[in-house]
Amino acid sequence: MGKTALDEMGSKGEFQRTDSTFRNTISKDGEFPPAAHRYHLYVAYACPWANRALAVVHMKGLQDIIGISVVHPTWAPTRPDVEGDVHRGWQFVDPAEVSTVTTAQQCGSFSTEDCVPDTVENCKFVRDLYDIAGDTSRKYTVPILWDKQKRTMVNNESAEIIRFLNSDFNEWAQNPSLDLYPEPLRKTIDEINVWTYEINNGVYKCGFATTQEAYDTAEKDLFAVLDRAEEHLSTRRYLAGSAITEADIRLFVTLVRFDEVYVVYFKTNRKCIREYPALFNYTKDVFQYPGVQASVHMPHIKMHYFTSHEKLNAYAVIPRGPGIDFAGPHDRERFV
Repeated sequence: MGKTALDEMGSKGEFQRTDSTFRNTISKDGEFPPAAHRYHLYVAYACPWANRALAVVHMKGLQDIIGISVVHPTWAPTRPDVEGDVHRGWQFVDPAEVSTVTTAQQCGSFSTEDCVPDTVENCKFVRDLYDIAGDTSRKYTVPILWDKQKRTMVNNESAEIIRFLNSDFNEWAQNPSLDLYPEPLRKTIDEINVWTYEINNGVYKCGFATTQEAYDTAEKDLFAVLDRAEEHLSTRRYLAGSAITEADIRLFVTLVRFDEVYVVYFKTNRKCIREYPALFNYTKDVFQYPGVQASVHMPHIKMHYFTSHEKLNAYAVIPRGPGIDFAGPHDRERFV
């Protein structure tokens, strides 16, 4: 039977994320060389890790040479006909055939708008792709970079996929000059990624904690790093300086979800991002960078979190607010 992030818990009720398992690379002389129309990206608009990859696809202009499938945001039973297999996970639906889905507990009716079915392997669930690729981890996550020629998974680690997308497909990119991991800044970017990951993962540590002790520790750690990010971004436009880099995309995908989801769902309500002047304006700035907005689908984001984990929200009721306008004015041009 499969497992989800909700199963990755320590003895004290703390969330302990496990590593991704498919870690092949794209390389000219390797098993998976760069090529147009050979690779397919499986994503969820809802998932921040997948959001990283989708944002880079649009920023670089790769959407014409790398196919994209978008799962439905509501998790579903992935082996409904197997007795005792209660795994819930990402499902593919075709909006032309199905207009709504419901939860495993038959709560609510949720639109399939903007889902894109699996046109490569014709799978019903992301779990099926892992089976085709011979997976043994039993954790069925997105994003997935898939090789259509070899019919297997190249990589399912977002931090690595975004680097492939940044540099290995420039021959076909509409925006090849954009470099999100430039050589002179790599050491700085790597160092920033280490501490901002504590924000990316920290919200999950708060939300999935099953004891007060685990939550209190996670919440304290999370807001300490958010304070650090606020101070850091008070003196520069982007995390690594004057130019946007992968570090900004990695942080942004958490910040854009914070007030709309995490403040309520993951109990990160000490402060909203709207209460951090630098972070809030920064989030709007990155959202408005060419290509990024196309990767953010707030209805899918909210639908996923509030309808997929019956342990956390049994009746799948989705809050209406706050409805933040990330396309609104910001003050970040002052750093240029």
